[in-house]
Amino acid sequence: MNLPYFIAKRISKTENRSFSATINKIAIASIALGLALMIVAFLILGGFRKEVKDKIYTFSGHIQVTKYTLNNSMQEEPISLNNPLYQNPEHYNFIDHVQVFSHKGGILKSETDWYAAFMKGVSSNFDSARFKRNLEKGQFINFNDSTQINSYSTDILVSRYIANILQLDTGDAIRMYFMDPQAPRQRKLTVKGIYYTGLEEFDNQVIIGDIGLIQRLNNWPDSLVGGFEVFVKDADDVEEAEEVLQNDLDYSLFVEKISDKYVQMFEWLELINNNVVIFLVLILFVACFNIVSILLILIMERTQMIGLLKAIGAHNRQIRRIFTYNGMRLIVRGMVLGNLIGIGFGLLQYYFKIVPLDPENYYMEFVPIQWDLLAILMVNALTFGVIGLVLSIPTAVILRIQPIRAIRFD
Repeated sequence: MNLPYFIAKRISKTENRSFSATINKIAIASIALGLALMIVAFLILGGFRKEVKDKIYTFSGHIQVTKYTLNNSMQEEPISLNNPLYQNPEHYNFIDHVQVFSHKGGILKSETDWYAAFMKGVSSNFDSARFKRNLEKGQFINFNDSTQINSYSTDILVSRYIANILQLDTGDAIRMYFMDPQAPRQRKLTVKGIYYTGLEEFDNQVIIGDIGLIQRLNNWPDSLVGGFEVFVKDADDVEEAEEVLQNDLDYSLFVEKISDKYVQMFEWLELINNNVVIFLVLILFVACFNIVSILLILIMERTQMIGLLKAIGAHNRQIRRIFTYNGMRLIVRGMVLGNLIGIGFGLLQYYFKIVPLDPENYYMEFVPIQWDLLAILMVNALTFGVIGLVLSIPTAVILRIQPIRAIRFD
């Protein structure tokens, strides 16, 4: 028979009718609240990181391949389509999709205003299914007009931000004056759709159109493009994919991870991650402090019992195990309640989006949730392990209790 566990169970029953019952409830509530906050923090952090990264990747791919140039302009030097990366992407088992792109600067002119922007030219091999999540209104570009030689579609997508400034809607016509070394060249375009990513780097600068138009303006044949956007099957393999492509492709081509191109946004995400870690440490510290305080109160209430147990021959280790079992009981109850609260909130937010956000500050319109079972298990294990280790601090007081003084303690 496990005597310490038996006594701990009897104590827990009698405590329900004593002052320590209130203290126990406070301990359980503090552990539950702390664990719930940690679970919610991880769910939101994971969702936030995934949402922002997905917005960047769907717009620019995981890796971009362009021509080496000393020019700081967003406009690229041309690359031939006669390239193994584009012609035979299946030779690389990590590649999911390769698409072409090109940029050209210009000025949009509506009936109300002017706006400087870059056109991102794409072709019919653009993965519009990935981009569909960003399409807020209208349809994607119709490339049927660009099937003939030297022809191109005049459809464009503009961001919500640009559409609001120029007072545009789907179906509206607009002129764009493209930069040219000799003289600006204008084209009449039609707004086919309005997109929204919430990322200023894209929404404030880029419209999407037919790459055939840029090829015509640059006097490029159909076999030249500005670069390739590479989507990998697993985002965790981007580092390895970059290294393989750098070794395989021509030395004149520049292979760049999107995380390096938009390093400010990815560093910002890492900074948020560091802040969450600090937040979790503080929550764990508060939970540990609470459980130490609770156990000290329980020991003080049971001083006479401790003295009596010592007087009849109980060892310090046995008595400490009694209060350790009691502490573990509080921890388990608090963790069960904390999981119910944290996961429950995650489910409500995931399905009903009850907590909105300001997209101008947070890049999205509601708090995102990403389910990560491993993270939830790790948070639970960390909470149980850390608080469980801290239980040895208050129970050390038992070593200093003298039987005679304890029995007389009032």
